[in-house]
Amino acid sequence: MTTSTVNPSPVAAKGAPSPSADIPFNKQPISPMKIVGTVIGYLAMIALSVALVLPFVWMFLSAVKPNNEVYMVPVQWFPSVWHWENYLTIWTKAEMGLWTGNTVFFAICVTFLQVFTGSFAAYGFSKINFRGRNLLFMIYIATMAVPWQSYMVPQYKMLSALGIANTRWSIILLQAFGAFGVFMMKQFYDTIPNELSEAARLDGLSEWGIYSRIVLPLSGPSVAALAIITFTNTWNDYMGPLIYLRDNKLWTIQLGLKTFIGQYSADYAMIMTGSVLSVLPILIVFLIGQKQFVEGLATSGMKG
Repeated sequence: MTTSTVNPSPVAAKGAPSPSADIPFNKQPISPMKIVGTVIGYLAMIALSVALVLPFVWMFLSAVKPNNEVYMVPVQWFPSVWHWENYLTIWTKAEMGLWTGNTVFFAICVTFLQVFTGSFAAYGFSKINFRGRNLLFMIYIATMAVPWQSYMVPQYKMLSALGIANTRWSIILLQAFGAFGVFMMKQFYDTIPNELSEAARLDGLSEWGIYSRIVLPLSGPSVAALAIITFTNTWNDYMGPLIYLRDNKLWTIQLGLKTFIGQYSADYAMIMTGSVLSVLPILIVFLIGQKQFVEGLATSGMKG
């Protein structure tokens, strides 16, 4: 008859210290140079952040100052009297409602078209195999290296010949397509496994169905990043409206503020008020979509 030896349970008795209790979590001490480097890095980032935010703080405070305190030397940061009524007065002194409405219209239309055309073209370059695909993509992306000023005049002549200069269509069609959006979205689409689209084709789904039902829903962060970039660029665009929009009823906020500065060049507080109102929508859009914006930029360069 053989007897088997039963090993004692490794479970420690109640109250007994764990064998790993004596093992320190960090055996290697942190180098003093590493600590100093980390502190210096944080201080540099804080200083850079303050340098970037300070002009906006000054602009906001100057918008509610008395006019003679805006450019006071030495700088007086806080106004002696807070003129919050400046944000109401400027709407009567200038056509801010018209300019803002035109800018919002252009920004929304251009953003929608650029996101749609950019993402759809990127799907073709990324998920559809056809002859000359890579060469065509490289030629299309190379157009980003061509400055707009080099073909600005021929483009204006073409739109004038079509009879759409000095109309809203000139700005919308001018910016409805962009090589940057195609490049950015393709970088993300390349990270989506081709097996998903191949399986959908075997199930009989069309290319539009694959794009709209599978690929596009997976690219939310990249779409949000592209939308924020396009919205910001369209909102801040000055040269395009300056060239194509001669009717003051079509002016954007950038053109309107330029005219306002010419008329009220000595009313510094009002100029700062208009500047704050022109920056505020961009700030709101970015704060709402900043998480998706960062994720979109981070995932657009990933592979595999």
